[in-house]
Amino acid sequence: MSDAIDHDGLYRVAESQAGYFTAGQALAAGMDRTTLRHHGRPGGRYERVRRGLYRLRHFPSSQHEEVVAAWLPLRDAGAVVSHESGLDLYDLSDVIPNAIHFSLPRAKRGQRPRPGVRLHTLERPPGPGEVRQVAGLPVTSPERTIIDCLETGTQLEQVEMAGRQALDRGLTTPRRLRAAASKRSARVRRFVDQMLSETPA
Repeated sequence: MSDAIDHDGLYRVAESQAGYFTAGQALAAGMDRTTLRHHGRPGGRYERVRRGLYRLRHFPSSQHEEVVAAWLPLRDAGAVVSHESGLDLYDLSDVIPNAIHFSLPRAKRGQRPRPGVRLHTLERPPGPGEVRQVAGLPVTSPERTIIDCLETGTQLEQVEMAGRQALDRGLTTPRRLRAAASKRSARVRRFVDQMLSETPA
């Protein structure tokens, strides 16, 4: 019955997710699949984005909503925005990602690929201390983001710019950058050491 649906609760969930919500979130709010399909018809209350993903039809657009829409179906797999998409959310460097990057545990590597999304399945996914909330999204910490980009081939001048900007804005510290690099390759550690040695104190 429609009066058993927590419309306000679903709206609050969607509001925190740039207007998007999953079918699972609608069901948790007391809506059945028939009602959800009804509201997802053309001209209905919701816009059906793709299977299992909806958006409040008249919700205002926002800057990173395409990242939210890509993240929601991967949320339960532990996906975290990372790599060049992390740089973009932190507004570090001039990199324009050609895909939306997420890191997730290697155990979750069976996720269905989606156009415009790049998944990095990792033996050592970001731990709790390596994740920040940015624009309502879980994002790898600035230092982890910079190191991941360095390791996966982002242009070196862009990585260096990101590192200097993060230091200048107090988003990270030399100690945290060195710690993030310490478990990576010798090439990564040398790059970070050189960048820090050339950065004014």
